[in-house]
Amino acid sequence: MNRVLLLALLLIPTGSGFALAWMKRAKLRTVNAVFLSALSLEAACCLWYLFLPDASIPLFAMTDTLTVGFATDGVGRLFLSVGVFGFLFAGVYATRYMAHGEQQSSFYAWMLFSLAALAGMDASENLITMYLFFEAATLLSMPLVLHERTQESIRAALKYLFYSVGGAFLALLAIFTLAQHADTLRFTAGGTLGEAAKAGHRTLLEITVFLGVIGFGAKAGMYPLHGWLPTAHPVAPAPASAVLSAVITKAGVLAILRTIFYIVGAEFLIGTWVQIAWISLALLTVFMGSMMAYREDVFKKRLAYSSVSQISYVLVGLFCMTPQSVAGGLLHVVFHACIKICLFLVAGSFIVNLEKTRVSELTGVGKAMPVTLWSFTIAALGLIGIPPAAGFVSKWYLALGALDTGLPVLNWLAPVVLLVSALLTAGYLLPITIRGFFPGKDFAPLARTNEGTAVMWLPIALLAAISLLIGIFAGPLTQWSVSLAASLL
Repeated sequence: MNRVLLLALLLIPTGSGFALAWMKRAKLRTVNAVFLSALSLEAACCLWYLFLPDASIPLFAMTDTLTVGFATDGVGRLFLSVGVFGFLFAGVYATRYMAHGEQQSSFYAWMLFSLAALAGMDASENLITMYLFFEAATLLSMPLVLHERTQESIRAALKYLFYSVGGAFLALLAIFTLAQHADTLRFTAGGTLGEAAKAGHRTLLEITVFLGVIGFGAKAGMYPLHGWLPTAHPVAPAPASAVLSAVITKAGVLAILRTIFYIVGAEFLIGTWVQIAWISLALLTVFMGSMMAYREDVFKKRLAYSSVSQISYVLVGLFCMTPQSVAGGLLHVVFHACIKICLFLVAGSFIVNLEKTRVSELTGVGKAMPVTLWSFTIAALGLIGIPPAAGFVSKWYLALGALDTGLPVLNWLAPVVLLVSALLTAGYLLPITIRGFFPGKDFAPLARTNEGTAVMWLPIALLAAISLLIGIFAGPLTQWSVSLAASLL
């Protein structure tokens, strides 16, 4: 049963994607039906997958030492759930957002192909399998950025490709080294490096693992390989931006988590220059992303810089390597995905219904689209971390975990940077709400007042409500995250 279900999670989006690619002349209603049916069936399989016992499912061996296989575990379930349901919400919204565009079937096909690649990553048994799907995720998601076929979108897609592939080459260097010195490349909590390798090749391992994580970090938007995010998001359709920011960037997070905690082992890295350098780069990314978002007027680009910052919250938690920080990072994977999908869909609604792309143009938008702006406000409170919204819980654990590292300066600097970033987040999100609902006496009403159809505003409202509820009732997810984090250290 495990084998059948895991293969179904890959084959459903893949097969449906090929079917949509051949449906270029089909009616839009038929195309939408196939697309939504595939996403719904994938979500049903994902729910079933959550209750399967842990198992290892080998597929085939490329050589005596390089094998491809799948496995079920807590980390895989977490990332797969985030990915599948993130694509489901964005996909429902896309059926209306893309209705007046071109090549809808092609766009839906590439979304499903991207989901299949991410599902393969989430269910990978070993480092080789994960790397194959990591590369596939880049190649299959690039057409989402390229969809509009403009010169700007072509440049953005190429930039995304070069950054991601360049980062993957750095990661491949680390994999070559780990393959020589690890007992196995199968994911094992606590790591698989042998004692002889740790003692005799420490410097080599530290350097290559450091570079490998930087390479995987390109997908997660970590400095210095973050530049593709603010370039790609403004030119991609809003549903594509939503999954790129909330789900596809998490492929980099997952690869980093697997490398550190399942192959190298946190014990090997704690207290080393490698850990200090990673935390420093992640904190720099958090602060820099927030500052750039604060200064940016193009709404989707502001949200892209916000993603650069917020995803590095997760990386700070992983790099601190304490039970509370890792738990906070895992929680933020869920919370950020829910919130950021909501915010990018809001941006798409402003574009479609009001033809507004800049923050400075959104004065009085609450009069025209009250449901959308209220949903934006609730999600924004979660991203800032104002209790009881979701982001407060994850940032609380991140701050406590950072204080427990015992690293000089960084143990107090990390919470300070997170707090400053939260203030900047309030500075670049809440003014949209204030000016949207309270435009002033001299405000001229917007020419267009259109909330959009329920297919557009309902996913936004649901995501906003979920972001609030999972913060209020965070106990079960928090306990699970704390337990999973403890098993990795």
